Formats: sequence, structure tokens, C-alpha cells
Amino acid sequence: MPTMRLVIARCSVDYAGRLTAHLPSAPRLVLVKADGSVSIHADDRAYKPLNWMSPPCTLKEGTEDGVAVWTVVNKGGEKLIITMEEILHDSSHELGVDPGLIKDGVEAHLQELLADRIETLGEGYTLIRREYPTAIGPVDILCRDSEGATVAVEIKRRGEIDGVEQLTRYLELLNRDPHLAPVRGVFAAQEIKPQARVLATDRGIGCTVLDYNAMRGIEDDKLRLF
Repeated sequence: MPTMRLVIARCSVDYAGRLTAHLPSAPRLVLVKADGSVSIHADDRAYKPLNWMSPPCTLKEGTEDGVAVWTVVNKGGEKLIITMEEILHDSSHELGVDPGLIKDGVEAHLQELLADRIETLGEGYTLIRREYPTAIGPVDILCRDSEGATVAVEIKRRGEIDGVEQLTRYLELLNRDPHLAPVRGVFAAQEIKPQARVLATDRGIGCTVLDYNAMRGIEDDKLRLF
């Protein structure tokens, strides 16, 4: 069973790739996930890492002048070099298969309604399947647009940043499948927070606001002239 490794260490970090970046020496948490990704965290920023390397990548542990040095290299040749000056904690844990996020009744019904009315996303859309399975959990809806391109849809009642991050992870995985790639994302919710919309737009993910009552065929109770 693949494991997650947690290392707390005083370390410095250097990134060499399209850009260069340096994190000076400080105590940090280094996560090596079962999918091979490596991320470096400080004691702030909530879940967002200071630096990271997405899979697929390789991790090599060595030493330089008696100091442990980790070198993480991705398929593009970019490098994340972590110099471990002092390791304070090092443990590995088997987390097993995650059941994924359990949606509330509204989100589950939104998924069902959108799958049944997939044209809500645009004319010519066709459904591939609901709950499309991946190694990191099911994608709410996988479909094709009018040009036949694959689209992954993440559905929330309230669209916040964590939902965009979740969809981003799905897209990274799905785009490795040559039968599906290229795959673009759509973040669909009854309400999408401004910060989530900004992040989604920055990552090339579309946003769609869902009208739950309209999708259920319930008329708006506001007065109309016609």
C-alpha cells in the first residue's frame, strides 16, 4: 500500500525550472503523498504550499557535506532541491483508499439534474457518465462539448476555493489519459464565491452558476408582466 510521508525539518528549498525561487532556511512541513507529489508547507496559508512538485516526479535522497539533500525532478526536467539541515520528525502512514467527499442532498440532486439536463452547460453537450472514477475519487460529471472535447464538471452548492483545487487535481490526472486529453474543467455551483471564480479563471476553468429551482422545473415566484 502506498504511504504518505510527513517530515518536519529545518530546511531551505530551491526551485529550478521555467523560473527560479528560493526559500531560506526555516522549520517547515514536507509532505510526500502516495501519488508521488511533494509539497512544502509553512505554519500559515491554510492548505496552500509554499512550493510543490506535482506528479509524475521522482524523489532522490542524497547527502552533500554531511547534510541530507532531496532532489525532486518532474517529467519536464524541473527540479525542487530541499536541503534538510535538521530533521525534527519523519513518519510514514498508510491512509488507504479515500471514499471522497460525501455531498449533501442538494449537491447530489444538482448532479443528477445536471446530468439529465447536460445542455445547461451549452448547446451540443453530451454526457459520458456521472461519478467518473479516478484514482483520487470520482469526478461528478464527465461530458463532451459540441466540438467533442472532454469536459470534467465539479458540482458544489457553494463554490469556494477548495472546490476549484479539487477540480484542478482531477484535471491533472485526467489529462494524463490519452483517450480523454485534452480535458478542460467547469466549476458549477448555485453560488460561486469571487475568490473561487478568480482562481478558476486563472487556471482556465470555466464557471457556471446553477439555478436549482429552474432545473427542477419550479417557476420563479417573483411577479412578472409576461
